[in-house]
Amino acid sequence: MTSTVSPKRILDQPFVLDLFAGPGGLDVAGHSLGIPSLGIEWDKSACLTRYAAGLDTLHADVSTVRRDAFESLPPEINVLAGGPPCQTYSVAGKGAGRKALEEVKGFIERLMAGDPEEAIDKELKNLSDPRTALVLEPLRYAIQATRSPNRGRRPYDVIVLEQVPAVKALWDRYAEVLQDIGLPDGTKYKVVVDVLDTETYGVPQTRSRAVLIARREGLGEPALPRATHRAYEAKEWNRRNGGIPTQATLDEANTAEPPSQPAEGGDKPDHWVSMRDVLTERKTPFLVRSNYGSSGIPGRRGVRTDRQPAATVTGRISRFVVFEHLNDDIVYEGPRFSMNEAGMLQSFPPDYPWSGTAKAQQVGNAVPPLFGAHLLSAALGLPSPHPEAMRKPWVPATEEQRAKLRSHGCGAADDCTARCPRPE
Repeated sequence: MTSTVSPKRILDQPFVLDLFAGPGGLDVAGHSLGIPSLGIEWDKSACLTRYAAGLDTLHADVSTVRRDAFESLPPEINVLAGGPPCQTYSVAGKGAGRKALEEVKGFIERLMAGDPEEAIDKELKNLSDPRTALVLEPLRYAIQATRSPNRGRRPYDVIVLEQVPAVKALWDRYAEVLQDIGLPDGTKYKVVVDVLDTETYGVPQTRSRAVLIARREGLGEPALPRATHRAYEAKEWNRRNGGIPTQATLDEANTAEPPSQPAEGGDKPDHWVSMRDVLTERKTPFLVRSNYGSSGIPGRRGVRTDRQPAATVTGRISRFVVFEHLNDDIVYEGPRFSMNEAGMLQSFPPDYPWSGTAKAQQVGNAVPPLFGAHLLSAALGLPSPHPEAMRKPWVPATEEQRAKLRSHGCGAADDCTARCPRPE
């Protein structure tokens, strides 16, 4: 179910708690909508990026904050959001999470029934990959909010979650228990769940995500964001020649896809946004070869022209090979995507201050901000965001602001402290 009616704002002062916040995808989305947020992030480098961007951050483990520091969170937070780590559920991983789906569903039911946290934590340690259990953290935060004296035991008003498509089965179970059973204190929600494609929301990249939007009963029926752009469909030539571009490939590519432009008339969605539309500094037409699948759909991999959206941006974005010059079937390899370009394919602002190490992993793990803005807008009854909102120059934090953010997030203005997560 997607939104077909005029939006109606449901919260006067939304404040987002972003779990597994990464370098700031959902926070950048909130910033574009004028919504404050606090992110909790484990990875040190992602936190450095967040501090440089001026984003309020706790350098901490999500589970540890829930257990030991929940009462220190701002009581005015009323929106719970996040994208739990996807490695164990992703088709690019080993599949520990996918194999444990039924087991994780059982833990959902036990949490809603109010089973002792200590017993559940003990059993979760038996999972083959401990990251699999992180998908339960949003539910555990929702329950904890109803037990928090600092909040007056007030539940979150809105919940917004996203993950890889394989997690839809768990979001469906979330929806069932939130609607039919309710949290242990009796709070129930209205919920919608589906798998959405990011290119249909103006992101210049094909990326499928399982999303959940929930509103506390009494705040109206939630709806998924209305698609603003057409879906991308792979062409047969994308997978010819073993992924080796030729002049013939380029010629066929340039005639197979029209230039990106708005569709004419009424409510018809715009053409999807291409790589060329956002990577304007690249003056020469180019082809990109991806050596792995996109969102588990083999037909989405192979070779793409700059007139198409990028394949799914992951931590391996530096492996994308970019071909710029083709002459008499001789292929020349051009410069690969910079981290700023990779970020732009995720819909981050062009000058976003990527910091620390493993920048490609930060980019690939992030929620595309424009997609996040659509999710938050739909969840909160706000108008759909415009793609240009994410292309405005980003104002980085000053050294003084960065030190203040780090002092709040790490405990010291210039370094991590004992309260920060250890790398292992």
